[in-house]
Formats: sequence, structure tokens, C-alpha cells
Amino acid sequence: MTPTDLRPTQKLKDRPRSKTRLKSARKARSGVFTEDIIPLVLTSKSREIFQCVIDQDVTEEQPYKLIKREDIISDIKARGGTSDFYPFKQQILEHSTEDFLIVFDKDFKYGQSFYMVLSETMKDAILQSLEQKQDGKEEEEDEELSVKDFLFRSWTDLGSSIEIEQEKSEESSTKVKFMISRIRKEFGAPVVFDDRNDAETKDSYMECTSYQDNNFSIKKLERDIGIQAVKILEESSTQTEWTYPRNACTQYTPSEFTQEEKDEILKSEALNTFINSVALRFELALQQNEIMDVFYDDWRGLSDQDSTFGGKADCHLKEYQSFTDLQKSQGKRVNNIEWHPTILGLVAVSVVDHITMEDRMNLTNRLLRSHSYILFWNFTDPIRPQIMLEGPDDIYSFQFCPTDPNIVAGGCKNGQVVLWDISEFAHRLQGQLPAAKPETVKANLLPELDPVPHQEVPVAHHCAVSSIANGHKSFITDLCWLPDHFEITKFGIPIENPEGVCVQLVTCSPDCSILFWDIRRPKSTVLTRHEKQKMEKELQNPEGIPDTFKHIDLYWKPMHRVVLPKVTASGEYSPLKISLREKCTDKAYEKAQLNLAKNKGETPVYGNMDIPSNRDLTNLTEINTFLFIGTEDGEVTSVDWQVEKDMDTGKMTIPKPTQCYAIHDGPVNTVQRSPFFRDIILTVGGWTFAIWKEGVTLGPLLHSACATKRCQTGHWSLSRPGVIIIGREDGNIDIWDLLEKTHEPSQSQNISSLPISCIRPWIVSTRQHLLAVSDDFGTLHILEVPWALRHPLTQEKSNVEAYFDREVKRLEYFEARKILRREKKEQEEEEEEEEKPAPEVEIKTLEQLEEEAKKEHAAYLQEEKKIIFAQLGKL
Repeated sequence: MTPTDLRPTQKLKDRPRSKTRLKSARKARSGVFTEDIIPLVLTSKSREIFQCVIDQDVTEEQPYKLIKREDIISDIKARGGTSDFYPFKQQILEHSTEDFLIVFDKDFKYGQSFYMVLSETMKDAILQSLEQKQDGKEEEEDEELSVKDFLFRSWTDLGSSIEIEQEKSEESSTKVKFMISRIRKEFGAPVVFDDRNDAETKDSYMECTSYQDNNFSIKKLERDIGIQAVKILEESSTQTEWTYPRNACTQYTPSEFTQEEKDEILKSEALNTFINSVALRFELALQQNEIMDVFYDDWRGLSDQDSTFGGKADCHLKEYQSFTDLQKSQGKRVNNIEWHPTILGLVAVSVVDHITMEDRMNLTNRLLRSHSYILFWNFTDPIRPQIMLEGPDDIYSFQFCPTDPNIVAGGCKNGQVVLWDISEFAHRLQGQLPAAKPETVKANLLPELDPVPHQEVPVAHHCAVSSIANGHKSFITDLCWLPDHFEITKFGIPIENPEGVCVQLVTCSPDCSILFWDIRRPKSTVLTRHEKQKMEKELQNPEGIPDTFKHIDLYWKPMHRVVLPKVTASGEYSPLKISLREKCTDKAYEKAQLNLAKNKGETPVYGNMDIPSNRDLTNLTEINTFLFIGTEDGEVTSVDWQVEKDMDTGKMTIPKPTQCYAIHDGPVNTVQRSPFFRDIILTVGGWTFAIWKEGVTLGPLLHSACATKRCQTGHWSLSRPGVIIIGREDGNIDIWDLLEKTHEPSQSQNISSLPISCIRPWIVSTRQHLLAVSDDFGTLHILEVPWALRHPLTQEKSNVEAYFDREVKRLEYFEARKILRREKKEQEEEEEEEEKPAPEVEIKTLEQLEEEAKKEHAAYLQEEKKIIFAQLGKL
């Protein structure tokens, strides 16, 4: 049914008018409430049912709608008390009208947005008044339009319709809908506002600071723009002095001695003395001319000799080996690389999946998920890994224990810290594999029918994982062991390590926290016998998993937590990479070799090691307790992990960072100290890298220009103090030599067609240095470092140190110049203010002052009279 079907067939203005109808029309125009007119509230549901949607079905031109009596009664029966017509049920049933008139009351004459007319007389009167208003508007529009006739022409396509269709913007995403509801009884309720102090009320407001969300970043792939270039015209002129050309020539004859002069010189005593003095040297020169070519260029010959690949003048990286696993690593991203500290030629890599945020959320709903692995590669077998370490989730960072290489610690995507014990596979990793049994003659020639399974790569399961509730809330981006000569207490105070074994590690995560962990047995608590038996049953490891860390499995908690509040604004920093200044002693390598040579079961039993009391050990004040941190927002800062007492509150808190530098235009993915200078730090992030000196608060010593591609990772050279290796997004490696040039890389070489993900150099011997480079496709490239990049120059370390000292002096000079210029500017402003003439003050006479005072007094009296008369009028 349409609105046109419900209209009356006969014109309203042709109907005869009665006295009753005229009275009803006057009441309808005046807006007087009668029993025949009922104010009505129609909800959005009722408007959709009876097709009374405002601005669609009911408009200003047609503000009424006729609804059948049967439809209203059926709606009351179907919806019951929720129907908008239910309060007027009795009145509707009493009237025998077939169609009820519903009118849109825009001006709220009857108090609501709609009103319903019950009687036929009132309905005809209202319809007639509405029809008259509409006819009057149409006549006015006709009069206005009749002033001037417009000629509309059809549009002719001249070839631009295709471009118009391409440039047309259409909405593709679905609109977000919000519904705001309110209780019916609260409509029209009075609202009372009052003031309150924000500082006195706790949690009175919540601040929602803006931050950059990488999950919703949109990368422009293509952009259609138009550019018109115009050549720049330049007019210039020049004038030269013109000279008359003339032909000229010259000729000369050599001056020679005469025959008499020649005979006299040959017989002279001076010539004989000169020949006797130079005869011996002349004979030696003649002999040398016969032995070698004096006109041969030695430098050019030296260059031709060493220009071959592998010579001293060659600076190109040579690929030594490459590793990839078709099942476990292909198509994934190699996130971390670690060389084995004692076994040569053994390298471990961790691989993570390439998934978006939406795919990651979908994977969390699955019951069965694929495990993540750390693959151990050896140069003797480039096809299959030696062993694989299985983790509960993707492993973003891991590291060997410096004093016991059989212990591996890793950080997972779910925020857990994992420990492995690979002492069972030590002989396999060293290449001491048991002799294979001779193969027997098989009856089946096809390998598919061979019942003997193929040799598989052994898998090492993790020994212990940390508690999810007490660990990180996001993925662990960096992990490192504390050195062997000290350990920390639960308050972060460094104390001596009497055993000389690395038992503590530190992790960081974008959840704005840095955690310290201890792998020893925690301090014993009083447990009942039943609780002890229950814990022993829960901690029973499956067959094949060592019991090295059974005492902390699933119950492992951090011993110390460091938060990173921002220096100026509210909020906290999100650390991605950390760096310690302290390093292991020389005894750590000897202990690592001894622990590797021990058989299974002879390694240190960490479960029997208890955390010592702080009273029994000596505090170490010379230990540097500062962490150099790179954040997710491209900021570089440092924080002290040692707890201090707050002078205002008296509580033990972590000191707030004092300096923060927003240098990088992307997340910081590398924070590494120089192996030659422990106070020099390299940071890589975004499109730039920077070199810092710890203790210098004026900024970085060197900040590179923005590269054409994003910098993914970086590393210092292990043999040359002034060489830095940077991996880029386009698969190239840039080698920077600080002694050669600092504005651009000295050398750039392509390694892969995919982004570089990690770089780790390693020194095999004095004559062989290797560089491990990984990409986003799961391939590990082992490159051989040439002689020019591994052999240090003469006094290179002292020259690099002098370069850093000059950069520090440059920063101090710039800071002093800033202060001097600021003071000079302030002084000039003060002098300009002093030189300005003082404003002239108009000196008034006594008569002028008296006249102004009288005028002010008269205005005051006039205002006073107005106020008094106003008060009397109210009384």
C-alpha cells in the first residue's frame, strides 16, 4: 500500500462545508487539544512498521498518513504493551472509523512529534487545511518560476566520461552504526551540574593519548597526480675584447761552444775532478738500469696484482655457504642469529611467521597450533639442521649462556621465557656422531614401500617456561645474560657472584617493562606434605626431557621489574632493544669449554643452587647499572635499574630517565656497543642510524642521512673499530668506514632480493672472518669477509678514538654557541627597549582635572538614581 492509495478520492476543497466541520477546522488551526486529537509518540520500530519514517514517508510537503484501523488493532495484539497505540486501545475500539489520520507535528503544537485524529469530522477539517497550505505554496512557487524561463540542455559527452567514472569516489567500507538509548522514565528529568576539584578526586578522569598504530598503517602503492613542468628561461650576455688576428713566426739557433773553447774545457782540471767524484755513482746507476726498468710504475703494478677476487685490494663479500629448510624455515622470517660460543662452524637461527594482526587473532582460536623452532646449522651438512629446539610459540630472541653453552634461553611471542638444555646433543653438535649401521638388502626397490623410516632431525623440547600471568604481556624483543662477575638482588643492587656462573638474565618487551630473571631455585617457602607431593607430581617431566630446570617450570617469576615512565609527558616508553655496558670476564670462555667437554649429568645442577642472602655478599659500587634502550617510537634513552628511595613519598622506586632523544623515524631494531669502546653505542631504526657516547647528553656523535630504503639491522665489525655494517630493506648491505667518509657508505653490495632481517659476524681465525646474514624468506647466507674489511689499518683504534673525541668537542662547541647567541639576542632586546623613548605623558591643568572629576561624579549620581528607582518599582 502506498501513500497515494490512502488519499481520499474526492478533492477536499470541493466538499460541502458544515458548521461542525468549520468549528473543527478552527480548533485544528489554533492547536487546541480535543478528545478527537491524541498526541502520539512513535518509536523508530513503529515508524518502520506503519511507514511513517520522517523525511522519507512523512515530509513537510505531505505531513500526514492514513492508517487502517485493522492494522493498528493487529499491532496492539502482536506487540502488546510495547506498542505505541496500546495506551489508546479503548478509544480506538470505540470509534468505528476505518482509517485513522496520523499527522507529523513538526512544531510540536500538541506536545509530541505526531498526533492521531479519531473522528471523521476532525480528520476532514485537518486534511482540508493541509491541502490549502500545500496549494498556497505551489501557487507561490509557480509565481516565482514564471519570472524567468530556464533552458536546460542535455549533456554531451566529448570523451571525458571514462575519466569521470575513474575519478568517481564510491564508499566501499561499511559504515559503523551506534545506538544510544535511555530509560523512558528519565526523559525530561532535571539535570544538576556542580563543580569539583580534579586533584582531590581519585580517578576522576582518564586520558586517552594518541599513538601510532602500525597495525592500521596504510602504505601508498599508487598515486595518480598530474604535473606540468615549464622550462626556466634565462637571458644572459657577455662581451669579450676583440683583437685583430695576425700571423707570426719565430726561429732560433742553439748556442754552441767553439772548437777552441771545447778543447780548453776538456783539458781543464775542474772537469777531471768532477768526473773522478761521480764516476763510481754513475757506474752503479748504469748497473741498476741493466738489472731493472727504472720507468716501471710500481703502484700500477701493485694494483694489477691485487685486483683479482680475494686479493688485498678486493672489498667484496664472498658467499661461503647458505642454509634453508624447506619445511621449517622457508617462507618465514629469520628473526635472530647466534653463533655457538665454543663450537666452530655451528650457527643457530630462530624463525617466525609472516602474519598480519587479523591472521594472528584467527590463529589464537585454534586448538592445535604449529610449534616454532630454533635450527642449528653446521657447515658439514648444509641440507639438514643438526638439531631443532622446540618452543611453545614464535621465538623472537635467544642467547647461549656465556658460561655454559648447553643452556639456551629464548623469548617468545606470548611473553614467556623458555629454557633448553642441549647437553644430550653435545657430541652430535661437535661432529662426534655414532657410526651408522650397514644397510641391509631390501626386497622393495621403491622407497615408498620401504618400512624403515628415514633419519629425522632430533628435536629438543624445552625444560622450563615462565609463568604467563607474571611475565611480559607482549612478545619479547631482546634477551641477554648478566655477566659472570656479578648478580643483582630483588632491588636491583649489584653484588658479587662467588660461583662465577651466569644465572641471571634480562628481557624487554613493548609492554613498557624490563624484567630480570634468576634460573636458580627460589627461596624455600613453608609447604605441607600434601602440597609437596602434589608439586612433585605436577613437575614430573615426560620421557626425554631433562630435569635441569624442573624446579622453576611453570612457576618461574621475575625477580625484579623496571618500568620506563616518560621524561616530559605522561605514559611510558616501549623498549625494543637494550644494551649492558658490563661484559663477561676472560674466565667465562674457559668455563664454557669445560662445561661443553663434560658428559651428560656432569653439568652444573641449577636446581641445587639457592639464591644467596644479601647479607653474605659484598655490594659492588663500580658496576654500571644503566641500560641503554631503543624504543618502539624511535626514541633512545637510558635508565638505571637500581631501586632508589623517593624523597617525597619514602617508597622504593625506579629512578625516572633524565634524557630522551627522538632521533629515528621508525622503531629502533638495533642497540649495540662497540667491541673496542664500551661507551660507544650504535642504534639503527627507520631510515637512519646513529652513534652515541654514553655520558654525553648533547646528542649523537654521528647521525646519518635518510637512506633510500629502510634500515633493518646493523652491527659493528669485530676486527676494525671504524667499520659498521648496515642491512637494508632492499636486500643490500652498506659498509660504512668512519675513517674514509661519514656522509655515505664506502661500499654497498646486494645479498638478497628480500629485506635483510639480521646480521651476525664471527671470527673463525685471524685469516678467516665470517658474516651471517638472514632475510625474510628463511634463508641464512654465510659470507666470507675480505682482507680489506678484516685487517685493521695502522693505528686505526687511536684514530677512531680521536674522531669520537673531536665529535664530542664539536657538540660542546655548538652548545656553547647556542647559549652565547641566546644571551646576545636577549642583550640586544634589552638594549632596544632601553633605547626606545619613554611615552609622553599629557600634563593636565588643575581646572581640567576638576572638570573630569565633576563629570565622573554626575555619572555616578545618575547611575545611583536608576538603581533606587528600580528598587522602588519592585516594591
